[in-house]
Amino acid sequence: MKPSQAAALGGGTGLALVLLQIAGEPARALLRYQRESVAGGEAWRLLSGNLVHADVAHIGWNLLGLAIVVVLVGTELSARRWLLVTLASAFAVGAGLYLLSPTVEWYLGFSGVLHGLLLAGLLAQWLRTRSVVTLAVAGLLAAKLTYEQFVGPLPFVASAGSDLPVVHAAHTYGAFGGLTAWALLYARDHKAARDSRA
Repeated sequence: MKPSQAAALGGGTGLALVLLQIAGEPARALLRYQRESVAGGEAWRLLSGNLVHADVAHIGWNLLGLAIVVVLVGTELSARRWLLVTLASAFAVGAGLYLLSPTVEWYLGFSGVLHGLLLAGLLAQWLRTRSVVTLAVAGLLAAKLTYEQFVGPLPFVASAGSDLPVVHAAHTYGAFGGLTAWALLYARDHKAARDSRA
């Protein structure tokens, strides 16, 4: 994808998040992940909880993260793959919280999806370039996820201007969703290339 297309795609994603933020508390109440509501049949919250935010600081940090993802790896994913990775990461966050994090009663925010998009983009970039810089960024991402898993939120993230507790497990689940989506797409591409040579 061209840089201008990546910027447009990132901008469109950000605009959708901003519009849901403007919709206010009714949108948050309807869309946020809430364990009790999911158990009661409101399965859409497994996905939609990733699209709403608690406050201006929360969405601000997520929009900054989205911009960083677009700059670093936005050109590595086509629009279709961006959508597929976003959906896979969002579902992985919701399903992961529901199945593996029973103490998390509610969740909202795009950060888990951002981790999935970043990881999928880095893997695609590594295959294309074999860049040491890409490898270093992937290593930093892995170190961040490991630190969050075993120690807790990074100190500067935990005090980033919002009173919202950081659900670091969502970052891990989102990254797993991005990895899974990328692996399936890579396997399909590899098979198609092999078949075309046969």
